[in-house]
Amino acid sequence: MDMLSEATRFIQLDASGIIFLFIVGFIGGLVSGFIGSGGAFVLTPGMMSLGVPGTVAVASNMCHKFPKALVGSIKRYRYGQVDIKLGLYLAAFAGVGVQIGIKIQNFILGLWGQAGSDLYVSVSFVVVLVVVGSIVMVDAIKSARSCSEEQVCSLALRLQKIELWPMLTFKKANLRISMWFLLPVGLATGLLAATIAVGGFVGVPGMIYILGATSLVASATELVIAFVMGLAGSINWAMHGMIDIRLTLIILAGSLLGVQLGAIGTTFVKEHMIKIVMGSIMLIVALSRGFAMPKYLGKLGLMDVSEATVALLDKVSFAFMVFSLVVGAVIILGSMIRAKRPAAAPVAQEA
Repeated sequence: MDMLSEATRFIQLDASGIIFLFIVGFIGGLVSGFIGSGGAFVLTPGMMSLGVPGTVAVASNMCHKFPKALVGSIKRYRYGQVDIKLGLYLAAFAGVGVQIGIKIQNFILGLWGQAGSDLYVSVSFVVVLVVVGSIVMVDAIKSARSCSEEQVCSLALRLQKIELWPMLTFKKANLRISMWFLLPVGLATGLLAATIAVGGFVGVPGMIYILGATSLVASATELVIAFVMGLAGSINWAMHGMIDIRLTLIILAGSLLGVQLGAIGTTFVKEHMIKIVMGSIMLIVALSRGFAMPKYLGKLGLMDVSEATVALLDKVSFAFMVFSLVVGAVIILGSMIRAKRPAAAPVAQEA
């Protein structure tokens, strides 16, 4: 298979690029620690906005994922939020999905080249982010308006009542369900993680709306899956020579700081805030990737786009990417500050 040449595979990095990647890594880690996703729906497009080929962005992002996820999962396990058994079952199924996803990505790269691969990554981002992000956001708004505790989804309740051997019990997640309903959630998580380096925004909603876990447990348990998938996927991508270790180390440095802060944030906020953050960033990033698609369509000869238009759309796409980072950080940090104020008020009054 004719893979990317060395010249086109690894971009030149300057000081501004390094700083941008560090900031992207920090906020991606912040989001990851807060909502459980690997933050790849921010990190992968962020790298691509600097000119990193889609395949290299996916591979490098996956490589940084497993050490960051390990730190985040340990942090949230100490808060009593992780269901290790559920995470390991889903990780096993996701591992199969990862291998399938890598084969699909390599097939597209060999068939249509880098432009086809970049288009595939962008289209996948837009479709999945819009669909899943809209569902999560609507549910979050309903939960916020009702001001009640998070309720188990009706679909999950119906699936839990189906006695299909083997039945599995997960104590921390407080659910009992057939293994056959875990299988599609795990496969989809791994498939998307390997294909576009994003599995968490399918894995977390899958655990919430299909299996019936709370958003707090789902977001924490997803970090266990991210660790296992990241490790397995990194080994596979490394064998294909697609990991840029420079990108990996830069975003990892920022992520390790952000993931711990995000994990701490989950102990202060209401559970619907996790869904609000997830839905908001998903929809904004989807818009960012949408503006990038005409460039790839033009390279494939499927659309007549001038260089000036491509340059303008690249700037707009980049602007929305930065905006998504700011929105995520503001919502998370703002919600943490608001949540801590009521607890600090009585102390101040006593003094």
